[in-house]
Amino acid sequence: MSRILLPIDPDQPARTRAAVEQVLRMRVSGPVTVRLLRVQPKLSGHVAMLFGTGELHELLQKTGAEDLQLAQTLLELAGVSYTSTVLVGRSAETIVTAARDFHCDRIVFGRDEPGLAGKLFGSLAQQVRQLLDDASGGPQVIG
Repeated sequence: MSRILLPIDPDQPARTRAAVEQVLRMRVSGPVTVRLLRVQPKLSGHVAMLFGTGELHELLQKTGAEDLQLAQTLLELAGVSYTSTVLVGRSAETIVTAARDFHCDRIVFGRDEPGLAGKLFGSLAQQVRQLLDDASGGPQVIG
């Protein structure tokens, strides 16, 4: 059984659709377990001061769960079961850690057409690949 981590960027719905399509193609080869992941950016100390610790955690979890809805709907329509997780941190590092913690053998990103930041610093998929290469392997990055 293939364990797939599917990081979701709510600002890129086309990328989410493409990633789900890739997962559906993989499912033809055998059973898959899908873990949806939304990485919420850590808020600056100045912003975080405006909230109580529990309130901030609840807000980040709630908005992260909302961000996962498109992917959840697409997977449900295709009859694919999944588990959803919302984590807070730096995107690439958090994705790599989650893939290891959840014992995923693949990380699936949709088509990657990076904007200016992606062209300067590399796409998120490229950053994840680099971190995995630096750490002597890990899950296969697709996308």
